[in-house]
Amino acid sequence: MSDPVSALKNAAYYTGIAEIKEIGPMGMIALRGDLSAKPLHRAASAAAGGLNLPAQRECVSDGVRGIAWMSPDEMLIMCPYDEVGATIDGLNGKLGKSHTLVVNVSDARAVFEVRGAHAREVLAKLAPVDCAPDRFTAGMFRRTRIAQVPAAFWMPHEDVFRVVCFRSVAQYMLDVLSVAAQPGSEVGVF
Repeated sequence: MSDPVSALKNAAYYTGIAEIKEIGPMGMIALRGDLSAKPLHRAASAAAGGLNLPAQRECVSDGVRGIAWMSPDEMLIMCPYDEVGATIDGLNGKLGKSHTLVVNVSDARAVFEVRGAHAREVLAKLAPVDCAPDRFTAGMFRRTRIAQVPAAFWMPHEDVFRVVCFRSVAQYMLDVLSVAAQPGSEVGVF
């Protein structure tokens, strides 16, 4: 088996008001079903290493594993890339004959980190989301558009955002994030 390769081979932009970097291959599993069903709760929590399930528009993570609320019938489970197959097997085993869908979407996505004191400004320039510090806090998650590209983002920590987009638009995403973070582009709103 070949080694996994990220969309942009861990490309980065460090010379602006925030650091932008592709973080490399991340295991991502789309889980669709009745989010109120107890078997789904138990299976999703177990797949994410015992993490609690997120509330609407939130992401719960421990740095390596996570669960994000995607829609009223979908969650995104994150795990180490090399554990996706075993995690899917575990989910399917626990879900049994439940009406669910479990899909490996790891290779269809690119993940970026936006880090620094002005990271919030970078995202606010590009997404129609209120990124004010009292409105968007660590653990919150949004599916939206970033410069007209479907994407999702969350804050695992203050001044750190994770951005997920389709692999096919990874270069465009890096470019727009880098332009929004170019030197001297501080807006001073936050």
